[in-house]
Amino acid sequence: MSVRPSYFRVFLTFVHNSLVRDMMFPTNFIIETISSIGWVAMNLALYILIFNHTQYLGGSADAAANWTKYQFFVFLATSLLVNNVVQMFFMPNAEEFSELIRTGNLDFALLKPIDTQFLISLQKVDWSAAANLVLGLLLLGYALPRLDGFTPSLLAFVLYPLYIVLGVLIMYSIMVGLAATSVWLGRNQSLYDFWFYITNFARYPLEIYNGPIGNYLRWTLTFLLPVLVVVNVPARLLAKPFQPEYAYLAVFAIVATAASLAASRWVFQRALLSYRSASS
Repeated sequence: MSVRPSYFRVFLTFVHNSLVRDMMFPTNFIIETISSIGWVAMNLALYILIFNHTQYLGGSADAAANWTKYQFFVFLATSLLVNNVVQMFFMPNAEEFSELIRTGNLDFALLKPIDTQFLISLQKVDWSAAANLVLGLLLLGYALPRLDGFTPSLLAFVLYPLYIVLGVLIMYSIMVGLAATSVWLGRNQSLYDFWFYITNFARYPLEIYNGPIGNYLRWTLTFLLPVLVVVNVPARLLAKPFQPEYAYLAVFAIVATAASLAASRWVFQRALLSYRSASS
């Protein structure tokens, strides 16, 4: 009689094994951590420099719709939390998927008595990305008490982690869909480049997307490829008073997450059906 594995225990095993593997090469781990922190520090320094010359970011004539310095720091902290959870748990596995196909090691994953997507998505954890998660929390804790004349509600604090999770799931779905194309394309070298472009769009508030091109990008990246809701929705909960014109985003984020997960699952399953075993 087959026994279904405990997915939580399997995940904890992956986490433990990844930590042991990283600690076997401490110098490499330290260098990657410092490099990751340095990238965040340079970005933060850039925005500090920008706010030395302007009071807000955004293209709206309504000043309340734009982002002041500490409001944007809440936005930046939210972006760090979402992107580094994805970087920590999913990116290493997505990058390796094409190699599993090329070497035929995907055969062994398919034979294991566990969901293949779960196994491929989570078997490696990048612990060096954890440093930026801490930085994101510190930046959030620094910016929130300094918001001008606004204190987030208790409901906002309750909903914030929920929408962080929804944002992570949307990003994960996009990543799984991109990785699955390796079955048809072979070595999908453009995965990381395309991911970088997508996350770049998600790092900015909706208000900067104005004008003929900006409005088109805003609509496309909200409703067709919903990366703009990933950070904008949770960041608005903590950084800004409730704005009725953006209430639809909170509802749409839930719909977009469900649709993204379903679509990525369908693409992944179709890719496995098209996969030809190394032994065949």
